[in-house]
Amino acid sequence: RPLEMSAKKPVPFLRQVVSVTKKVHRDPRFDDLSGEYKPEIFMKTYSFLDSIKKQEKEMIQKQLKKCRNAEQKEKLQQLLNRMTQQEQAQKKQQKLRERELSLKRQRRELAKQGKKPFFLKKSEKRKLELAEKYAELKRSGKLESFLNKKRKRNAIKDKRRLPSQK
Repeated sequence: RPLEMSAKKPVPFLRQVVSVTKKVHRDPRFDDLSGEYKPEIFMKTYSFLDSIKKQEKEMIQKQLKKCRNAEQKEKLQQLLNRMTQQEQAQKKQQKLRERELSLKRQRRELAKQGKKPFFLKKSEKRKLELAEKYAELKRSGKLESFLNKKRKRNAIKDKRRLPSQK
């Protein structure tokens, strides 16, 4: 039981303190014991989740077709949109990873041949990505609409920058 002390009496300078062992919490994200994060291995290990997500998406689509309630329908639509966006983001990430791996392989091949490795700048990488995006849009036939939207966006920005006329 803790010792009761009078509030009127001053606390002694060298008081008896019982030491309590503090629990050390371990965060696996930043701890070396958990190993190093490698996205390729992570994706291979948890690839079964993709099939589960696909099943859930199909189930939500079926529910959306059956649903009559407007609020419920809206919630299901938002959930479906979020799932598709996550899927697209994952595909984009995968493409980026594959591109990086192919560049790495090319560098290794050049190094084996005895040539100096060549590393692209961030701006050059961005230009290559943009060129690839335009090529993809051209293949799918959506390039015109994309460029029109971009023109409109830039026109709105330009209007904002101009001084207002009264």
